[in-house]
Amino acid sequence: MTTRWLRVAASVAAVVFLSACTTNPYTGERQLSKTAIGTLVGAGAGAGIGALSGRDRAKRAAIGAGIGALAGGSVGAYMDVQEAKLREQLAGTGVGVLRIGDEIELVMPGNITFATNSSDIQSDFYRVLNSVGLVLSEYDKTVVEVSGHTDNTGSVSYNQTLSERRARSVASYLTSHGLQPQRLVTLGLGPNEPIASNANAEGRAQNRRVELRLVPITS
Repeated sequence: MTTRWLRVAASVAAVVFLSACTTNPYTGERQLSKTAIGTLVGAGAGAGIGALSGRDRAKRAAIGAGIGALAGGSVGAYMDVQEAKLREQLAGTGVGVLRIGDEIELVMPGNITFATNSSDIQSDFYRVLNSVGLVLSEYDKTVVEVSGHTDNTGSVSYNQTLSERRARSVASYLTSHGLQPQRLVTLGLGPNEPIASNANAEGRAQNRRVELRLVPITS
C-alpha cells in the first residue's frame, strides 16, 4: 500500500472518529461505542481497498470501453510525447508539470482553481482545464487520477469533504467536455499531503490545490 493510500484511509478514519464520539453520561469523557468502533474499522479498511483498486478498476473500464492499452516497451515514448504537449499547452498558466517515472503529474495551484471554501471552478481555471482536456483526449491511453487538497485551516472533516468536492468538480468538467468517465478516478486528500508549510499564508495557498496524475494503461 502506498503512502497516499494510507493517508486516504487515515483521513476517512479521522472523519468517522470525529463523528462517532459520544460522551459517557457517568464520567463525562468522550468515547467510542462498540458499534462506532466497528464502523471506524470498516470505513478505514474500505478506503484502503477502494483506493488501492481505483486505478486498476479505471484501467479495466477504459479497456472495456475500447480505449485499449499500451505495450510495455512503448509506454515511455508515449508519455514523453504527452508530457511535451502538456508543457506546451500549459506554458505560462502557473500549472506545474512533473514527470515521475512513467507517470505525469499536473499541479494546479489554488489561485487559479477555486475560491476559498468553494468547489465552484473559477473562470480562469476553465482555460487551463480546456488545454489539459485537449491533450488527454488526444492521448487517451491513460487513466487520470484527480486529487483535491486543502490547507489545515478548519476541521479535518470539513477539509476532507471540500477536497472531495473539488476533485469531483474537475472530473465532472473534464467529462462534460468529452473525456471518457471510465478514465477518471477522484480522491479527496484534505490537508494530508502538504507541499509547503501551513504556518503562513503563502504556504497555505500552495497547499490548496488540485493535482492530476496521468497513469498509462498497460496490457
